[in-house]
Amino acid sequence: MSPAVPRRSFLSMAALAGVTIVSSVALSGCTTFPRAFRSASAGCAPRRASEVVPDTGSLFGVNLDWGHQTLEEYATLLGHRPAVAVVFADVPLGAQDVEDVRGAADQVRGQGGTLLLTLEPQDGLQSVTDHVADDVAALVNEMQESGVPVIVRFAHEMNGSWYPWGQQPDAYVAAFRRVARALRSGAPGSATMWAPNEGGGYPFIGGPSSAVAGTPAFDVLDTDGDGVLTTRDDPYTPYYPGDDVVDWVGLSIYHWGAAAPWGANVLPEEGKFAAKLTGTYNGAGGDETPVPDFYDLFGVRRNKPVAVPETAALVVPRGDPEGERAIKQAWWSQVFSAETASRFPNVRMVNWFEWDKYETEVQEHVDWTVLHDPATRAAFVGGLPGWLHFAAAPQPCRTAEPGR
Repeated sequence: MSPAVPRRSFLSMAALAGVTIVSSVALSGCTTFPRAFRSASAGCAPRRASEVVPDTGSLFGVNLDWGHQTLEEYATLLGHRPAVAVVFADVPLGAQDVEDVRGAADQVRGQGGTLLLTLEPQDGLQSVTDHVADDVAALVNEMQESGVPVIVRFAHEMNGSWYPWGQQPDAYVAAFRRVARALRSGAPGSATMWAPNEGGGYPFIGGPSSAVAGTPAFDVLDTDGDGVLTTRDDPYTPYYPGDDVVDWVGLSIYHWGAAAPWGANVLPEEGKFAAKLTGTYNGAGGDETPVPDFYDLFGVRRNKPVAVPETAALVVPRGDPEGERAIKQAWWSQVFSAETASRFPNVRMVNWFEWDKYETEVQEHVDWTVLHDPATRAAFVGGLPGWLHFAAAPQPCRTAEPGR
């Protein structure tokens, strides 16, 4: 079984120096965010998220540890402005969520990139009402009108059993479509992203949200009709909300090691990244070839831009810096290889998970980062290929017409 990917929580960005945090308001019901609460650069002509999809190559982005590093600091270390920055927020939106998201948008605006807003319904899918979806659209529209393109990734890794919204296909599809409709209406120009976890280890038995036999959700997920959930059941299609409401498709792909029990520092097998993306992996972690080809099924056949919204390689620091660096380098060399660019031209976004954090799956601290250690940073930056796109310097936006 593939390990669960834990929630990506972060500290309040109000503590970050140099970041303007606007006042927040408590949200209830269908809230319209007042113009008075917008950042100083409000009033820009909205930038459409669809315009950020490159014709060729891929956007480079980062899952940033906002509580310990600003986007500008990260860009300075990288030597490039990330084209995408990922921020997480609970939904229904609370005052702190709004403050954090606005703070992230301020930083993204200053770097000229796109915000990938990941929404986590921690209280369950039933909490995502029409009013809640309208709140999301209002906040997204606010950020877009302040000059920040926004892609919304709703309830990611919904095929896993580790989140409160996991393995509930019908309820998930309904909630995704509800949010998408609100965005289409209230935040025109924004984009949506549907992003399960890669299917190795599916159905991820044992998590708190595992589908239970005899329930309607279980019956939907039993795609081969044999009465049990196994690796032969489709880990993606039952959760797909529909071409009309999905702009991007994404897949979380991590190198967690070789096999359970997780936590050992192991070099990734050759070709592992491509095999995970295409459902052809058969190695130390087991035979995962029943998993469908995600890239072909959702990127090629549906003609959708494909994202890898989260990726990194597991390293538990154990006093072997060269060996630990080799693991990370072996993984990023696969992710950013010439083969990735040529074989998977629909991959239009790759976001590195730049965190150093305790992971409950291995009960140890995992250093997923590539910029913290100077030698690793030098190797990573030096290995970035020319087919990656970074953010251009931010440009002053056109002032909106009076009364807008």
